Amino acid sequence: MEDNCRVLFMPDNRYVMVSRGENLLRAAMDADVHINASCGGSGSCGKCRVIIDEGEVEREPNAKLGEPEIAKGYALACQTRVLSDLKVTVPLESRIGDKKIFERAEPTPAHGYLLAAADWEERLPEWELDPPTRKVHLVLSPPTLDDNTSDAERIKRGLSVEGGLRDVVVDYPVLQRLPNMIRQSDWDITVTVLDSGDELRAVRIEQGDTTKRQSAIAIDIGTTTISAELIDLYTGEVTARAADYNAQVAFGEDVITRIIYATRGTGLAKLQSVVVGTIWNLIKNLVEQAGIEYCNITHVVVAGNTTMMHLLLGLNPKYIREEPYIPSGTFFPWIKSSDIGLRIAAGVYMYALPCVASYVGGDIVAGILASGIFNTDKMTLYIDIGTNGEMVLGNREWMLSCSCSAGPAFEGGGVKHGMRATGGAIEQVRIDKIGYEPMIITVGNKKPIGICGSGLIDLLSEMFLTGLMNEKGKINTDLPTDRVRSKEGGAEYVIVRAEDSATRRDIVITDVDIDNLMRAKAAVYAGIEILLSSMDMDVTMIDELLIAGAFGRYLEVDKAVTIGLLPDIGYDKIKFVGNGSLLGAHLSALSNEMMSKANNIAHQMTYLELSMNPAFMEHYMSALFFPHTNLEAFPTVQDKLEAYRAVQRMAREVAAGEGEAG
Repeated sequence: MEDNCRVLFMPDNRYVMVSRGENLLRAAMDADVHINASCGGSGSCGKCRVIIDEGEVEREPNAKLGEPEIAKGYALACQTRVLSDLKVTVPLESRIGDKKIFERAEPTPAHGYLLAAADWEERLPEWELDPPTRKVHLVLSPPTLDDNTSDAERIKRGLSVEGGLRDVVVDYPVLQRLPNMIRQSDWDITVTVLDSGDELRAVRIEQGDTTKRQSAIAIDIGTTTISAELIDLYTGEVTARAADYNAQVAFGEDVITRIIYATRGTGLAKLQSVVVGTIWNLIKNLVEQAGIEYCNITHVVVAGNTTMMHLLLGLNPKYIREEPYIPSGTFFPWIKSSDIGLRIAAGVYMYALPCVASYVGGDIVAGILASGIFNTDKMTLYIDIGTNGEMVLGNREWMLSCSCSAGPAFEGGGVKHGMRATGGAIEQVRIDKIGYEPMIITVGNKKPIGICGSGLIDLLSEMFLTGLMNEKGKINTDLPTDRVRSKEGGAEYVIVRAEDSATRRDIVITDVDIDNLMRAKAAVYAGIEILLSSMDMDVTMIDELLIAGAFGRYLEVDKAVTIGLLPDIGYDKIKFVGNGSLLGAHLSALSNEMMSKANNIAHQMTYLELSMNPAFMEHYMSALFFPHTNLEAFPTVQDKLEAYRAVQRMAREVAAGEGEAG
C-alpha cells in the first residue's frame, strides 16, 4: 500500500496528498476544506461528519455515530485515519454555510431598543477628527553649500514648520528611500507621521500631495467572525464594509480548543497565518469596494478578545487557560502590519486595543468606549454573550468586569443540531400551546439545516411556556404529540421532520442539548449576580442593560428573560449596542482622544476572577432552573406562565365538553 494517499474532498473538488495513517480532519485543514468541528478533534461534539465515498479508512469507535450511519459511509473526520486514496463528501450539515450570515435582515428585537446614530452622539463626549496618523505636504528647498542639512533633518525641519510636529523620528525604511524619492519628486513630497503616544514617527514618504488620500481600517476579530470597515480619514466616513468567518474555526470553535491547538508543534504559527489570511481577504474586499489603492491606507486598529489578540500577534496563549490565568500582555505597542504578515503598503502600522485580563479583552474595552459607559452616571450593565459571557457593571466612577465560560452552546456547539447563523439555520421558533406544533423561520428562508443561537433561546422559551419542558429542563414525554419521543439517554422534541429538512434527517433538541444550554445560561446569570452582589447591589439598581455582539443583536429579549438568561428588569431599560467592538475600533482609528480613553478604560476596569469567587457556584446552582429557583425574581415570566396555563386549561375543558357531547 502506498505511503502517500490522495484525498479528494467534495463538493469543493479539492484534493491533498497526505501520509498513510493521517487524521482525516487534519487532511481537510491542509486542503483548506472546512468541516465543522467544535471540540478540537476529541470526537466529543460529533459535528465533523463526512461520507466516505471511495477508499479505505480506519474509524475509532464513537457513540456520536450509529451503526446505520456507518453503514451508509458516515465517519467522524477527527476520529478517522486515511489508509488509501479517498473520495470524501462533506455533507451540508458539516459545512460552514454560505455568507448569508452577513445578509440577515436588520433585527427588530422584541422588547428592546437598538441604539441609533443620535443615541451615540448623546452618549459619547465631543471629540475631534484627529487620527493617530497624519499626512503633511512639504515643498522643500533643495540643499545648497550654504544649507547642507541632511535629507532627514530637512524633512524634520519641514514637519516642524509646516505641521507643528517637533522631534519626529524618521523610520528606517523611510530613511532608505529618502534620497532618491525627494529628488525624483523635485522636493515635493507628502510625509505620513504616526503619533504612537510616546513619539512622533515618519513612517512613509510619497511623491506630490497625497493628503486627501488617507484611510484607516477598523477590525473586530471575533472568535467566529471578523468584521472590518474602511474609513476615509479626510472626511471620517465609512467607505466600505466587509465580514467573513474567522478561518481559525477549522481548528476549534472556542478559545480553549484554539489555545490547546496553539501549544502543539507549529499550531501557533498556523493559527496566526490563517487569521491573517482572513484579514487580508477582507482588506482586499474593502479596497476593491472603495476603488482606492493600498497605499491610501495609513493605519489599522483591531479589537478582539485576549486570546484572539495573542493568536493574531503570535504571542504564546498557553497560560491564559492555566491558573492563575495570566496573558502574555494586555497592552500592546504599535507594530508594523507587515511584521505579522499583513503587507498592505509601506509604513502601515497596526494598533491592538488593550485587554483587561485573560477573559476580558479589547473587544469589551472597545464596547465600553463605544457605548459611553465611561461617560455616564447611569448604573449600567454591559453584556456580550458568546462563547464566553463577558460583562461589565459600572459608570464613569468605577467599572467591575468578569467573564463566565458559557461554552459554545449559544453558537451551536454542544447541541446536536446546533449551528451558526448561516442560510438554513432556524432563527425564530413559536410553538402552539395546544397541539405543540412548531412554526419556524430560517436565515435566508431556506430549508432548515439546524438551529442557531437566537433560535435555541426562542425554542427553550416556547418549550418552557407550553409545558413541553419543565423547570428542570426535562422534556415532558406524557404530552399528546408524536413530536416528543423517548430515546436512549433521554427524550427529544422534533422541531423539523426529515421530509421538511435540507439534510433529510429529523432536526431535534434533546434533554442533553437542553442541559448544555441551561448550564450556559446559568453561568451568564450567575456572573451578573456576582457583579451585583460584589457591590452590594441587586437587579433593581440597574438603570440600563446594554447587550452587545452579533449574537445579542438578534436576541429576542423577552425570550432570554423567560429562560433566565437575562434579569427581569423591565424592557425599557434594555438596549442593543450592535457590534460595540467594531465601533470602538472605528472611534480609535479616527481619534487620538478616543484611543487614549480606551487605554484609560482598560486601566480603570477591575477584573473579578469568578473561578476564585466562593459564591459563584451557589449562584450558578440556583440558576440551573428555568427561569430560576427564585421565580419571584421573574414576575413577567410568572404572568406568562399563568396566561399559557389558562389557555391550555380552557382548551382541555372545551375538548372534554365536546367529548361528552359526542
